[in-house]
Amino acid sequence: METSDRHETAAERMDRLFADLLQELRVMQTGAQLTSGFLLTLPFQSRFGELGTVDRCVYLALVMLSLVTTALVMSAVAVHQRLSGRHVKDRVVAAGRRLLTGVLVALALLVVGIGFFVFDMVTDLPAAVAAGFALVLVLVALLVALPRLLLTRDPDDR
Repeated sequence: METSDRHETAAERMDRLFADLLQELRVMQTGAQLTSGFLLTLPFQSRFGELGTVDRCVYLALVMLSLVTTALVMSAVAVHQRLSGRHVKDRVVAAGRRLLTGVLVALALLVVGIGFFVFDMVTDLPAAVAAGFALVLVLVALLVALPRLLLTRDPDDR
């Protein structure tokens, strides 16, 4: 069976989608690792002991979120490893897409959380809330609105 856009078979389409998915996961994995690494170094900084209870809770929530993000990336690899060669690439691609969406959401939450945390440490709570809100707006614009805009635009518009 061929698709009309690319003149590829269903198997070729799944191979292409899977290759794209793997590349996106590689990028996400790097982001998750860097974020986790950054967070895991903080307790070894001299000022960490000065954190209040709320700040420690925010920090631990961010660490947990970074570890969940890493687990999501790992699970995509595990799905591929367990199901490779079993002729279910369509299911692997579908699961991978769902996991990738989870990774994107988790990384977006981490970006907002880390921005909030750093602003709270350097300035004050109102500035941290403002920074967090600004980051939410930027991420919604980039991760939600931009793809929708690109979908609705005529490709001939320049």
